[in-house]
Amino acid sequence: MSDEEIATFLTEQGTGVLSMADDDAPYGVPLSFGFDGEDRLYFLFAGHSAAGKKVTYAERSETATFTVYDVADDDSWRSVIVEGGLDRIVIDDWKAARRAMADNAYRPDLLADVDEHEDPRVWALDVEEWSGRRSDAD
Repeated sequence: MSDEEIATFLTEQGTGVLSMADDDAPYGVPLSFGFDGEDRLYFLFAGHSAAGKKVTYAERSETATFTVYDVADDDSWRSVIVEGGLDRIVIDDWKAARRAMADNAYRPDLLADVDEHEDPRVWALDVEEWSGRRSDAD
């Protein structure tokens, strides 16, 4: 897939699997995400116990990957893998995160009622590399 096709695909999808590692222990978690249309994906780590584990792995992962896929049937599928650094956003990034989540997350309302001053667990993956594949039928 071309860069343009990958960006369009990420904009059309709303869920994927974030994979992180703490030393040798991998951890993958399905998440709703927002894509800014260029080079950044946003995630909200919701839930109390699960968020703690996600935060621990996010803080310890030098590089994370995010996998997004869509399977219409055996002959029609697409997948994208994004790789990059994962960081907790700062207040200056709040509006961009909220906009990206509202535009294309599976759960666009995730950030609607969250105040940035409540210390939300919003993280961003900065795209360093991405690749996409699709079936020949597409």
